[in-house]
Amino acid sequence: MRPIFIREVASFFSSIIGYVAIGVFLIACWLFLWVLSDGNNILDYGYASMDKFFDIAPLLLLLLIPAVTMRSFAEEIRTGTIEWLSTKPLTDLDIILGKYLASLALIVIALLPTLIYLYSISTLADANTVLDTGGILGSYIGLFFLAAGFAAVGVFCSALASNQVVGFLVSLFACFLLYNGFDALSKIPAFTGNIEYYLSMVGMQFHYASISRGIIDSRDVVYFLSVIILFISLTRITLARRAA
Repeated sequence: MRPIFIREVASFFSSIIGYVAIGVFLIACWLFLWVLSDGNNILDYGYASMDKFFDIAPLLLLLLIPAVTMRSFAEEIRTGTIEWLSTKPLTDLDIILGKYLASLALIVIALLPTLIYLYSISTLADANTVLDTGGILGSYIGLFFLAAGFAAVGVFCSALASNQVVGFLVSLFACFLLYNGFDALSKIPAFTGNIEYYLSMVGMQFHYASISRGIIDSRDVVYFLSVIILFISLTRITLARRAA
C-alpha cells in the first residue's frame, strides 16, 4: 500500500494538473470569501466567524475532489497498467487504499492553507472578540469527514471509467447527489411531515452540518465511515469484475 501511496502523490505533483486543481480551489476560496460581494464575503458579513468559509467549502470540494480522484483508476485502465499492478505482490485492497489515502492526503494539503483565514479573521476582529475555536475545530473535522467521503466516491467512479473526463463528471454528479440530492428531495411537499427527516439523514449535508456545530456525534462519524467503507468495497468489487 505504501508504494502505491507514494507513487500517486508523486504522480499528482509531477504534472501541472495537480497544481492547477489546488490553485483553482484556493483562488476560488479567496475570491468568494474576500473579494466578491455575493453574500459569502467575510468582510461584508461583519462577524469574526468562519461560517461563510464552511458554507462555501463543500461546494468547492465538489469540484476539487473529482479532479483529484479522476485519474486514480481511469488512467490505469486506459493505459493498461492496471494489469501490471495486479501482477505485483499487492492485493486489490492495498491498491485501492493506497490510491484513496493519497487522494485524501492531497485534499488535506489543499485545505491546510485555508488556516490563514483563521489568522486573518482573528487579526481583523475586535480586541474583545473571542473566536469560537470549538465550533471552528468541529467544522474542520466535519469538512475532513466530508472530503473523505467524497474521495471514496471519486475513487469508485474512477474505477468505473476508462476516461478521466468521464470519471470526473460521474464523480461530480455522484458527490453532488449524495451531498445535496437527498436534502433537496426531503423538501418536496409530498415528503414533508412524513419521511422528510429520514430522507435528509441519508445525505452528507445533514451529517456535515451536525458535526460543524462543534459537537462530534458518534452517529455522524459512523455515517461517514460507512460511506467510505461502502464505496471502497464497491471499488474492490468493480476491479475484481474487470480482472475476471
